[in-house]
Amino acid sequence: MDQHPNDQLDIAPRTERSRGRPVASWREHHGWSAAASLRRLFSRPLGTFLTIAVMGLALALPLAFYLLLANVQNLGDALGQNQAVSAFLKPGQAGAAVEALATTLRERVDVAAVGVKTPQQGMDELAKMQGFGTALHTLDENPLPYVLEVMPKPDIGADGVERLVTDMRAMHGIDQVQDAGSWRQRLDALLAVGNRTVLVLAAMLALAALLVVANTVRVDISSRAEEIDVLMLVGASRAFVRRPYLYAGIWYGLLSGIIAAGVALVVEFALVDPVTQLSHAYDGKLQVGGLPWWLLAAVPVGAAVLGWLGARLMSAWQLRKAV
Repeated sequence: MDQHPNDQLDIAPRTERSRGRPVASWREHHGWSAAASLRRLFSRPLGTFLTIAVMGLALALPLAFYLLLANVQNLGDALGQNQAVSAFLKPGQAGAAVEALATTLRERVDVAAVGVKTPQQGMDELAKMQGFGTALHTLDENPLPYVLEVMPKPDIGADGVERLVTDMRAMHGIDQVQDAGSWRQRLDALLAVGNRTVLVLAAMLALAALLVVANTVRVDISSRAEEIDVLMLVGASRAFVRRPYLYAGIWYGLLSGIIAAGVALVVEFALVDPVTQLSHAYDGKLQVGGLPWWLLAAVPVGAAVLGWLGARLMSAWQLRKAV
């Protein structure tokens, strides 16, 4: 409730005039409670700002981590969901045998494409690398084997790639299989841990925001204990008395949610330049991801619900003690 001198005095006459109109009285008091609680918040701007700033920064942290994880996921996608599996054939294989093995792999339902790299192509690649050109000229013959570059289908998943690698290792003529996509499995595992961490962090910080509102309402009710006692003595219900505090909790949550969304947008804007440079380094394959609009819109609403819940629990407990 607000400290304006006429506010509290107006409650009893309005309630008395509206005694025969319960719905109108209920609606009238809701409007008064919302306005009076907002005026009270603005009557102490420094304290209100500090409270909503702490809550807003706490709620912005999970959004920042979510933004970071989303862009790490995009980086993994830019590097390829399924990297090629390299099969090094045994030395001395004839070209016809190599092509037959490649055809066998192409017929599998879990294989998208198979490329054949000849020993000469491998030698040419080594010759382009710094420091290898002179050394290669001293070799009497080409020691490199044929290599099959097998590209798994995108929808088979990590387990499907693992089965494909196991089958390839058992094939006749294949000496060694190197799964270049194993890094992706490690990245997915790390991202899963990160996502779970963000959820736990969000839950903990949401609880912290709820407790901040609850403590603020507790202090407010304690400072107006005598006024509340008078209202209870003249017949005001608990719902009637606590309604302004519930709206105060809603205002705290809503304003802190708006600050959290604003801070998240600032973080997103700060990352635009470095992420754009990183995208250029990958020939534009990296898609810069921002926070979805529905999440930014949901944060103030969710924070308002948290504020209402904190105020509801604390005001009910405080009023129960007062009776």
